Amino acid sequence: MTIFSKIIAGDIPSYKIAENEHFFAFLDIFPLREGHVLVVPKTETDKLFDLPDNYLQEMLLFAKPIAHAIEKAFRCNRCGISVVGLEVPHAHLHLIPINSANDLNFMQPKPQASPESLQRVQEKILAQLQQQ
Repeated sequence: MTIFSKIIAGDIPSYKIAENEHFFAFLDIFPLREGHVLVVPKTETDKLFDLPDNYLQEMLLFAKPIAHAIEKAFRCNRCGISVVGLEVPHAHLHLIPINSANDLNFMQPKPQASPESLQRVQEKILAQLQQQ
């Protein structure tokens, strides 16, 4: 069971942003930028492109309102999307508010965010989601 499956199951606490039958979105506790959200399928599959075709399509549609909420909640040019998938063997998307391509540089330090800042970020994104 991956760490993401444990988060989805509620065995590990998270700052949930959205959930449906197939997907779960939550804040990255080691964010590249404030507002960094992970979108994961509830099915445990290592590589994104090994997911069934309908999951790939549905995953982007699930992520779309979250990306719009991120763009409204944080000062950014857009919500970037990245698929790295090396750190956890469970397919996932990174949604990150960006102003330049370097904002998606995963080689830069990623300090752990405080619970207070994560709660504030969660509230900002959820407030924007509720307005959609």
